[in-house]
Amino acid sequence: VDALERNVRTSVESLGDNVIYIQKWPWGFTSDYPWWKYWQRPLPGMKELELLEKRTVAFDAFTLMAFLENKVAKHRSSSIENATVAAVSHDYAKIKQFDLKEGRYFTEGESVAGKPLCIIGATIEENLFDGANSLDKTVTLLGRKMKVVGVFQKEGTSILGNSLDEQILVPINFLRKLYDIKSERMQPMIMAKGKDGIENDVLIDELTGAMRSIRRLRPVEEDNFALNESKLLSNQIGGIFDFITSAGWVIGLFSVIVGGFGIANIMFVSVKERTNLIGIQKALGAKNNFILTQFLTEAVVLCLIGGSIGLFLIFVGSFIATRALDFDLMLTSGNIILGLSISAIIGVIAGIVPALMASKLNPVEAIRSNF
Repeated sequence: VDALERNVRTSVESLGDNVIYIQKWPWGFTSDYPWWKYWQRPLPGMKELELLEKRTVAFDAFTLMAFLENKVAKHRSSSIENATVAAVSHDYAKIKQFDLKEGRYFTEGESVAGKPLCIIGATIEENLFDGANSLDKTVTLLGRKMKVVGVFQKEGTSILGNSLDEQILVPINFLRKLYDIKSERMQPMIMAKGKDGIENDVLIDELTGAMRSIRRLRPVEEDNFALNESKLLSNQIGGIFDFITSAGWVIGLFSVIVGGFGIANIMFVSVKERTNLIGIQKALGAKNNFILTQFLTEAVVLCLIGGSIGLFLIFVGSFIATRALDFDLMLTSGNIILGLSISAIIGVIAGIVPALMASKLNPVEAIRSNF
């Protein structure tokens, strides 16, 4: 769960703390709001982007972004069928944090002219070029020859689906020559990056006023756009993982109780089977505390062995899942220490009664016992 939460939160953080997303649909959709009102909203476009740049003062950069999913990209005899084409206006690089393994970003002139250039994700490069250098090579995409000018650094799988590994970035003016980007399947949105030191509430207030003015909404009319921010997802994710963690503790508690009864039963049987030996030990001078410590140690060791086996199985499962899904799952040192500590505590609790019973045996009666 920790690895999953870390991956999700990393994906959310990549959206940007001071980046506002102007979209048709809100991220915090409520079931009591008529969905058809959202459906009737207009999609953001290039004209609104240009007007926002002129009418706002609290922002460093704006970019228009649109997507085409599950597209085929080819290079000679190699192809990939599930590529996501992400079309962006030039200031995307000022808003989205990303690293290039090699190559460069588009120049402003290339972005404005809509040149047939692209930056490809690591998975795209692996599938199309099989480890060879892809810079300045051509990729056939959307029926056009595209020149590769850059390759994104490998990011790994993202739960939110915003990893750059399977994306092909192109200038949005190139895509506008082929498609009407103001269509539902393109999922167009405007990303607005606020200036440092300005609170998101201030950014949202300014954007709300600017968008209402651009769309000429009367004071009595509702907003026909959504302003989304990463905090909305963070709050929702926090609630989900709090529930998952609580459920995990409840399930774990029942597992621990069952395991504790099992260890206690084993120790009771062990005491009965070794009653003669306990009597002999006491006859030779063994103190009650020695017998008590002996059986408690056995109970703790049994639990630690069980806990270690469980941690090993989790490690193997995590390793296999990481390789199969390209998704980092790992045991943290804190979780390992917590697991072994709980195992030791359960060993003490489960073994205390059998150990006390063994330490209080009468040596004469114990030696005479048939058990």
